[in-house]
Amino acid sequence: MDIFISSAFGYSQKKKEEKEMKISAAVVAAFSLAFSFILVNFTGQCDAALQQGFYKGKCNSQDVEAIVASVVKRRFNDKPRVAAGLIRLFFHDCFVNGCDASILLDGDSSEKTAPPNLSVSGYDVIDEAKGLLEEACAGVVSCADIIAIAARDAVQLSGGGRYEVQTGRRDGSVSLASNVDLPSPRFSVSQSADAFAKKGIGLTDMVLLLGGHTIGFTNCSLFRDRLYNFDNTGKPDPTMDPLLVMKLRLICPRNSPADRTPVSLDQNLASTFIVDNSFYKQIRLGRGILQIDQALALDPLTNNTVASLANGNDFLARFGQAMVKLGAVDVLTDSQGEIRESCHLKNKPRSTFLFG
Repeated sequence: MDIFISSAFGYSQKKKEEKEMKISAAVVAAFSLAFSFILVNFTGQCDAALQQGFYKGKCNSQDVEAIVASVVKRRFNDKPRVAAGLIRLFFHDCFVNGCDASILLDGDSSEKTAPPNLSVSGYDVIDEAKGLLEEACAGVVSCADIIAIAARDAVQLSGGGRYEVQTGRRDGSVSLASNVDLPSPRFSVSQSADAFAKKGIGLTDMVLLLGGHTIGFTNCSLFRDRLYNFDNTGKPDPTMDPLLVMKLRLICPRNSPADRTPVSLDQNLASTFIVDNSFYKQIRLGRGILQIDQALALDPLTNNTVASLANGNDFLARFGQAMVKLGAVDVLTDSQGEIRESCHLKNKPRSTFLFG
């Protein structure tokens, strides 16, 4: 520490011993405080700038989360499948450039136009909520926060319990299809784990987040190969329940280009619209639809976690915690980004007037 003080602050060795001791003590205290601050922030689970109740008192006495919830509830009551769409919208936004609502922006080459996003839904729900919030308090609530709140409400309305959403995100202005690099449904567990790790999300949280498929749907094109020609063998995937193969072949003919019938990712059809642990029970029975879903139950990296979630009663609480972690990925806060006036349009540059 004495060498550090000499080199950093240039104190002479001729200084009095008492003064050296005072300076050394001060530096030690300052260094300890700085290290403690770094440690607290490093070990924290979420972005320090996000907080629960961020908008309290900022929207002319209006409850921001209640406004969003009213829109989501009405849409859900009309069409329960909207819940799966909002959760998927949240995931697809956060996985590209972070949770910055860049997926909402229009444009010939925006994220919306990337193949994985062509079937994303829920945009109209976010736009409606944004319109009401602009009426209540213009320029205050970000589109990124609306997505996060709406996803939470979708989980709650689907029986998944309520978790507290942290807010304070701001909106990004960059949205490029070329940036969309989402984990493929045909990934192995290791490949998927690598993709999540790049976002700071660990293996267990990956398994929990993929549990969102409990109310998810897909189309035949994403799993038809598992029914007819898995890995170019000319045979179905041997890990899929043969009875399920027969059932799905009726829905997804070999040579049909059409994908008109949505297929539930949770094959317990009594639980199609319910957020619960049924998904994990089904994949343990060889009834996973997507290749990655089935792999979770078989791969040594994740099979114990799947078994624990299938047999336990803590999925709902842990799923909420994982969603909060996802919502903190690469967020823009404070003076970063912007608050869009419209969720699907970038703010227009402000005019600058020069006076002579």
